[in-house]
Amino acid sequence: MTEMSEMAETTCYTTVASPLGDLLLTADASGALTSLSVPGQTVRGRPKPDAVAAGVLGRPATEPFRQAREQLAAYFAGELTEFRLPLSSVGTAFREKVWAALDSVPYGTTTTYGSLAARIGASRAAMRAVGGAVGANPLLIVRPCHRVIGADGSLTGYAGGLDRKRHLLALEHSLPPIPA
Repeated sequence: MTEMSEMAETTCYTTVASPLGDLLLTADASGALTSLSVPGQTVRGRPKPDAVAAGVLGRPATEPFRQAREQLAAYFAGELTEFRLPLSSVGTAFREKVWAALDSVPYGTTTTYGSLAARIGASRAAMRAVGGAVGANPLLIVRPCHRVIGADGSLTGYAGGLDRKRHLLALEHSLPPIPA
């Protein structure tokens, strides 16, 4: 799916202030969250704040995002450990499998790409594909791709940047020790 066709399915958007910067949220016609992006996000094909200025995200709205705003505020306040929001993301069958595995990684824990691969029944050789699916996650924070770390405990790539990943893991009290 191309960037423009993904955005074409978006009917509304809003921004939400957070400790990570202004988050850009998009939703479909049913009000399900289709993406959550952070400023400077590096993943191609995801809406970015400059798409708002370009007018390609549909209409600004507040009501479809009421629950998301409340839950994000509670999460950043350290009061929420599990998001319960209607989500709508589209990916290949493989990506959907990886994203479902991400959704099952509990707050306050981390996992590795190898563990995710094993969780979905993929071989160790598929770890690069698992990493690609994690990196293509359109729902940062809500779908906890920040909880995936390197096998050696190192913080690895994150579309929102490693400083934001570090911030989220520290918030969840799951920041791994710095590898020796």
